[in-house]
Amino acid sequence: MELKGTSVAVTGGASGLGLATARRLVDAGALVTLIDLPTSDGVAAARELGGPTEFAAADITDAEQFAAALDIADAKDGLRGVVHCAGAGRRMRILDRDGRAGSLEDFEFVVKLNLVGSFNALRLGAERIARHDERDGERGAIVMTASVAAFEGQIGQINYSASKGGVVGMTIVAARDLAGKRIRVNTIAPGIMDTPLLARLRDDVRAGLEASVPNPSRLGSPSEFGHLACSILENGYLNGETIRLDGAIRMAPR
Repeated sequence: MELKGTSVAVTGGASGLGLATARRLVDAGALVTLIDLPTSDGVAAARELGGPTEFAAADITDAEQFAAALDIADAKDGLRGVVHCAGAGRRMRILDRDGRAGSLEDFEFVVKLNLVGSFNALRLGAERIARHDERDGERGAIVMTASVAAFEGQIGQINYSASKGGVVGMTIVAARDLAGKRIRVNTIAPGIMDTPLLARLRDDVRAGLEASVPNPSRLGSPSEFGHLACSILENGYLNGETIRLDGAIRMAPR
């Protein structure tokens, strides 16, 4: 896919991995629509990125809001790409310290946000991409975001690991399902990335995290995530794949 002049929607686009991806896309000449919560800094982010970048406020678990945001992106000469970065975690245990059952609410919240939200990105994004004519043998591509926790979830990540494992599980199915519409689907599973959340950690904690990464022994850069997302959109033969972006880390139990 040629990115220059192509409409791409980025969820979670107001910060972190989404904003870094949007910046890469803008640099490549794409027509970017940032989709994030109404309470996010999306307006300021779109202004910073400049050009034809727009912000569309939406909760990805609200189908009506999300569809309306994607329609804004689709109005820019037809939506061709979706990079779905929106998501979050909420630590929980199966049993608490007193042996009581963990919170079903915390489990459902994370699964709805990360897994149902990803399905919304797939179905609503594909619905719009499929309306347009093929270019160079395809109509478009969708990039989802999982995590290394999909493979080696740590204690306290039962909900997060389940949700991200579900995203990995959907990837090949979605690629096969949408093949007839010439829409590719791939997923990035990032490791420990240097997002605003990790910036709040103490220096010694950050140093410990960096040392746990085999090579290079540092946190991943959101820009590196954005680089890979753009490469996936551009590479027309890459389909149905989950790519780890993690410096070869394999997470310990805790």
